[in-house]
Amino acid sequence: MDPARHSQKLTDEQIRQGTIGELKPHDAPIMLVEYDPEWPRMFTIEERRIRSALGDRALLIEHIGSTAVPGLMAKPIIDILLIVEDSSDERSHVPALEAEGYVLRIREHDWHEHRLFKGPDININMHVFSRGSSEIERHLAFRDWLRTHPDDFKLYAETKRRLAGQQWHYVQNYAEAKSEVVETILARASSKKKA
Repeated sequence: MDPARHSQKLTDEQIRQGTIGELKPHDAPIMLVEYDPEWPRMFTIEERRIRSALGDRALLIEHIGSTAVPGLMAKPIIDILLIVEDSSDERSHVPALEAEGYVLRIREHDWHEHRLFKGPDININMHVFSRGSSEIERHLAFRDWLRTHPDDFKLYAETKRRLAGQQWHYVQNYAEAKSEVVETILARASSKKKA
């Protein structure tokens, strides 16, 4: 799952409102590449840099998304989940991350106070949420389920491949198009956890 608002379709205006800086339309298919065994190493580099910037203010740093699932094709962007005490308290983490070269690109007050940063040299999407956000469990459960359930791994890979070949005005539109299969897989993961 590319961390995103999978359950809601955003209008172009909502995408513009949450974007910091210039919003550039994608207007192309999505480029997926075969799994790269270097992705975990790239995550580790970023994890160290984030930990150096924030110290114990970084409550959790996890490699998420398709690049965190061995063998899964993905956009060559490392998705990172960063949990802080309060993501809306930007003074507590944004200046320290910016000093390390991270750039705040998305601010969503109306969706878990989500923040998204791009990296200084490695292509990343760092998603910042507050302690206790339900998105933490969703991202980790989805990643862990795909790592251990080949049928759903295959279903998700086939869905991504089919959708990636279409034209997408914004990359967010592609992420939203995967929402039905993401929710189906998460429902299976949740039901097994409760059983």
